[in-house]
Amino acid sequence: MSQRRRILTAASLLLIGNLASRLLGLAREQVITVFYGVTSVNSAFQTAATVPQMFYDLVIGGAVSAALVPVLSDYADPESRGELGRVVSTLLIGAALLLGAVIAALLALSVPLTELLGVAQTARDFSLTLSMVRLAIPALLFLGLAGVSSAVAYARHRYGLPALSISLFNGGLILTALVAHDRLGPTSLALGLLLGAALQCGAVGLALRGIPLGIVFDPTHPAVRRILRLYGPVAAGLVATEIAVLIDRHLAWQTGDTSVAIMRVATFLVQLPLGFIATGMALAVLPLLSRLADDASHFRQVLGTGLRLAILGIVPAVVFLVVFREAAIALLFQHGRFDAEATRVTAQAFLLYAPQIPFVAIDQLLIYAFYARKNTLTPVLVGLAGVLIYLATALVALGPLHLGLWGLILANTLQNSLHAVILLGLLRRDIGPLRELGLAGTTVRALIAGGAAGGVALALQHAAPAPAGLTREVIHLAAGGIGIGTLYLGILAALGVEEIKTLRQTIQARLIARRMPSLDQIP
Repeated sequence: MSQRRRILTAASLLLIGNLASRLLGLAREQVITVFYGVTSVNSAFQTAATVPQMFYDLVIGGAVSAALVPVLSDYADPESRGELGRVVSTLLIGAALLLGAVIAALLALSVPLTELLGVAQTARDFSLTLSMVRLAIPALLFLGLAGVSSAVAYARHRYGLPALSISLFNGGLILTALVAHDRLGPTSLALGLLLGAALQCGAVGLALRGIPLGIVFDPTHPAVRRILRLYGPVAAGLVATEIAVLIDRHLAWQTGDTSVAIMRVATFLVQLPLGFIATGMALAVLPLLSRLADDASHFRQVLGTGLRLAILGIVPAVVFLVVFREAAIALLFQHGRFDAEATRVTAQAFLLYAPQIPFVAIDQLLIYAFYARKNTLTPVLVGLAGVLIYLATALVALGPLHLGLWGLILANTLQNSLHAVILLGLLRRDIGPLRELGLAGTTVRALIAGGAAGGVALALQHAAPAPAGLTREVIHLAAGGIGIGTLYLGILAALGVEEIKTLRQTIQARLIARRMPSLDQIP
């Protein structure tokens, strides 16, 4: 199987797995917005949910792609299963001990932590936010253990369970909110977060089957030392990043008690194409890049293929969401307490976030390319530069320019876009000229095709505005998506994009394989 076809196959499996989790993620956001709209109560929950996610990213999440997958990939062969069991046992025990200590500290400091997140003790929602913060903090333990298990699954090229586990996380929150909302009110959301994290941990733990685990704690194992050495710079950089998250939440609360909720819904739309396309592509490529780190030629080929596929996949998704942003938000969220004004404001927020989406799509792959080469310092330094860019831009936007919430969003867009540009320049210095990877040609073709498809869709939308009624709205959006996708692919094929040919050949090969009889069926 060619490298391009192997990456396409792995990315397709991740795409299918992510579909269920994204649909349930959508349902989760719908449940929250139906009950609470873009109100201060929604902002209080989103602030509380930030705490376990923030410290998960710092303690475990950042290590998954930076250190765990690259190192564990070296032990993924069947003959190394015994050593893999020893390493994984050490990682699970160490993570449990560390996360337990962090949880105890966070619970003890929950009051000042809530204030740091921007909710003053005199605010009307301080008590609610504080109670939800305290309920959400223990979820950190389950998220951390699930993160380690997911890294093991990715290293062994098993992608289904991690995607399924995220679906269960969202499902736990939805179920708790629906069942306990009348009795517990907003607190049910925090309890659902805790239940969802526990379900996620249990599901992804099944990925450890076949690995000989035991009560083993060997922090001196060479693999563990390599993980710690690789993750050290990343952890230092994440400290600065999480400080920026705290500042961002604090500033958002200062622009209004509904700002955090508005940003959450808008960024959910941003994450939809990134989760479907960019994250799947990056996770499909990372194990291959890790194994080819010492083979410069093949490393460049795999990276180039991943970057081109990410660009080709993300452009039509962005075009569709930009053109149909208000119709999509209205269909997905305009129910219950989420009214037409909330749709308008959220659509404006998304439009300001949207320019960064293609940059973030390739940024994930660029970061993984450095991680695969056991270089975690460069992405950290670029991340620190990005934090400084964000803070400088946000303070100017909020101060002299008086842009409020829109200024914070523009600062985030500038930060993430420049992060990718800087990383791309540094990668060129690290692995040599990127001209032979074909990125410029693919990007130009994708923009031509996306611009043409978007222009046609925009003209048709102005000629025939979105109809009223749920069924008609669904048909309108589906027709728009199919139309953009079909026109986009047709233009790419006409422009001779190689990946379109490969995709067609892969589909044809699978269809032929299914139709071919097996040997025992041949008379």
